[in-house]
Amino acid sequence: MQIQLKKITVRELTRGYEDNEEGGVRGYDGRLDIRPPYQREFIYDDKKRNAVITTVKRGFPLNVMYWAEREADAEVPYEVLDGQQRTVSICQYVHGDFAYDFQYFHNLTPSEQDEILDYELFVYVCSGTDKEKLDWFRTINIAGERLTEQELRNAVYAGPFVTDAKRYFSKTGCAAYNMGRYLINGSAIRQDFLETALLWKAQSESRPGKKQTIEGYMAQHQHDANASQLWQHFSAVMTWVAATFDIARRKAVMMGVNWGELYDRFHGEVLDKAELDREVARLMVDSEVQKKKGICPFVLTSDEHWLGLRAFPDDIKLEVYEAQGHRCANPLCPRGGEELDFAEMEGDHITPWRDGGRTVRENCQMLCRECNRRKGAK
Repeated sequence: MQIQLKKITVRELTRGYEDNEEGGVRGYDGRLDIRPPYQREFIYDDKKRNAVITTVKRGFPLNVMYWAEREADAEVPYEVLDGQQRTVSICQYVHGDFAYDFQYFHNLTPSEQDEILDYELFVYVCSGTDKEKLDWFRTINIAGERLTEQELRNAVYAGPFVTDAKRYFSKTGCAAYNMGRYLINGSAIRQDFLETALLWKAQSESRPGKKQTIEGYMAQHQHDANASQLWQHFSAVMTWVAATFDIARRKAVMMGVNWGELYDRFHGEVLDKAELDREVARLMVDSEVQKKKGICPFVLTSDEHWLGLRAFPDDIKLEVYEAQGHRCANPLCPRGGEELDFAEMEGDHITPWRDGGRTVRENCQMLCRECNRRKGAK
């Protein structure tokens, strides 16, 4: 990998500046993608934007920026990796999109304008393999409006696939947001919806001994003409969830579930939506269930680990431990009547939760760790 330090004046940076909205933002005589079509929108508030202009006008050093160099035959040879918000702030001011200190750029005297246009920015330009760039980008991504993991991936695997994916996943109010706003954590602008869709697609393509990753999937499809397969899979998952659960009534426990994984396992089965909803409703008001987000996975899998069932507190365990004479309650315990330390024992539900047992003193017994593990494995 090669890293080169370049000095770029504001005059050079802002020459040919063009904001095409959905088509992205370019500058540097059209040779720099300041905001590629797949990237997030401008997110600086007025205070941060004005701080950038203050720094430039006073001649103070601005934090180093980072560009990525694309393939030799790329139409636009550079793209901003880190420093997008600062770059857009400068370009917008020079091109009259906002006033600073009640003056637009064109209100300044020629000498004042030249002081800004001749200001030098320090830019590190990186070129290398996809893995080298991704590793380096993660290392330098430590200041400013930090890029998310998915934004870093977008920069490394830039191409028609990622550009097209933005139409579906990367705008507030986009199609993916409208379908998944009650099911997916995060923001479309910060690429959370795209990252989720890619994770689900990668999971669906994983096989025993051959795990697919988001990076692997993006590398394989970087130059695809569009992201229609990714969108079709995401749509199928969302449609299955809506057909299986009552999202409007149960959204409080449905946000952030790995729906892609559950879709892969259960979309071929005939499920009773009404029965599932009754079970979800029952578990939502069960005080024993500590992980409400695990309710939907549980009603499909019957795996109690999803629920984080309430454990006995130390005061109950200590009381029972003393009452049992520091011995395991299992009459067939291999350690017989041996007196055990409290740390060697665990609180156990005499009547399991699935059979109506509650986490109360009367339903607690202390077992040695080995006996409790054997009971739990049955």
